[in-house]
Amino acid sequence: MLSVVNAQNTLEDIISFYEMRIQSVEALLETTHQFLLDFQDSVFDKRQEREKINHQLRENLAQNGSLRKKDFDSMISPISSQQDQQEREVRNLSKSYLSEQATLVGELRESLKRFQVALANGEAQRVREFQAVIKDILVKQEKRKQEVISRLKQFQKEQQEMAKVLKNLLDKGKELRIKDLKSTLAEFKRQRKERVAYRRERKGNVQSMLEGFRRERLWRIGDRLVLPAKS
Repeated sequence: MLSVVNAQNTLEDIISFYEMRIQSVEALLETTHQFLLDFQDSVFDKRQEREKINHQLRENLAQNGSLRKKDFDSMISPISSQQDQQEREVRNLSKSYLSEQATLVGELRESLKRFQVALANGEAQRVREFQAVIKDILVKQEKRKQEVISRLKQFQKEQQEMAKVLKNLLDKGKELRIKDLKSTLAEFKRQRKERVAYRRERKGNVQSMLEGFRRERLWRIGDRLVLPAKS
């Protein structure tokens, strides 16, 4: 009798453990949503700051006769366009991540229900399979979170570095010359090439991970795991 009670307590502990993990994912999803909203506000503020600095640089170069305003606009346009593109990518990444996490929570809930049914029916093999599904989803969820956070931090760092360099140009005041701007833009271009190559490699790795995850989920929640429970 005691062994039966202990076994029941163990099963309840397992279910409680997964329930708590799912709740923590749901709580994290809410926190992440607010973080991404704050992050986007920060991006908007940085863009306004960058535009203000660009305007002042444009005026300074025009006033000291080093560069006409329309020529400045032509030179700075590629950098501004790249920044705008990165902002769009970050916003899309944020939306995609939130959607992915909401889907994962739903899958976790569904898997836990099936896990409980398998436990109640004493189906050891199905219990192990559902347990593997739940663990796998949680591991992939954490890995994806770290990937997204890393990308956001990288973008934020790039913004800060650009703002710092542009401010240094602005500090030159009347001494600012077109060669200073050209040198800065050339360095931006070189660094961007390196970052793009790095991100492409990372993106390929992440896509492979997600595709493998999707294939595995489809296999696990296919006919093998959605068969009606044995009576």
